[in-house]
Amino acid sequence: MSKPIKILESIFARATRDLSKPAVKDPKILAKIEYVCRCLSNRAGVRLLMACMLAKLDRPEVDPRKPYTEIGGKDSFSGRTYDEQYLTYFINTNHLPCNSTTGFLTPAFRNIDKPLSTTVAIVGRPMQVYQDTIQILEEVATGRLSAEDVLTDTIRLLVVVREEKKQRMSTLVASLQHNNDVIPLSSEAIVKLIAQHLDCPHSSRLPVLVIAAAYRTAAEKLGEHALPLQVHNAADKQTGAMGDVEICLMNTERVVTVYEMKTHRVTIEDINRALQKIDRNFVSTTTSLLPPM
Repeated sequence: MSKPIKILESIFARATRDLSKPAVKDPKILAKIEYVCRCLSNRAGVRLLMACMLAKLDRPEVDPRKPYTEIGGKDSFSGRTYDEQYLTYFINTNHLPCNSTTGFLTPAFRNIDKPLSTTVAIVGRPMQVYQDTIQILEEVATGRLSAEDVLTDTIRLLVVVREEKKQRMSTLVASLQHNNDVIPLSSEAIVKLIAQHLDCPHSSRLPVLVIAAAYRTAAEKLGEHALPLQVHNAADKQTGAMGDVEICLMNTERVVTVYEMKTHRVTIEDINRALQKIDRNFVSTTTSLLPPM
């Protein structure tokens, strides 16, 4: 077992020993860590913070403000490597509320060739996420704060957020349970409810779920079924999917229908791109089926 993995396991054990007990004693710094951990609109900061703290614990000589090899020097490092090679598995295994991909590929943290500091122009929203993240890195780099304590509280707070989400979901599911004497919603009420949800901000995943749920409900009568959905915020080229929802004939994995959700009126360019995607997948599949020469 590699050293970074051992570090993560040790920190996780310490963080979950008592979720109500923070490791960082400074309330102002602790508030910054909690904001970064709880900011659901931008999860890049928490992954970058974890990667930098893990690198500092693995290699004490590095500067956590320099997670880019392009900076140069013995105290710089590849934060993306720590993020992808160690944190992705750790986050997924423990079901922590983080993005499924590295934070170093987001526009704000991509292609930086100088130490992260308040003087570096980082564009993104909310700005407080970047300000707080960089301030925490500064505290660790100057020795006023330990990387171990920061990583411990970051993981502790992510577990707290995870458990809070589980509790909310349990409460919501319980509220949906109804007695036999309760009249179920009419078709019109269901359509209206879905329409209200579709009008909500940040609901781009919902149309995909609606189509997938419809096929799951009518699968036996249609003789077709939907393949498991891919990650919503990953490109189709990365996941290998032809579109948002892929429909196959029953008992086969042969895709016969593909749904692609758009937030605008579909154009000819959208259709051409979809056809190119299907052609690319068809060529890839055909090539893989050809016998070796």
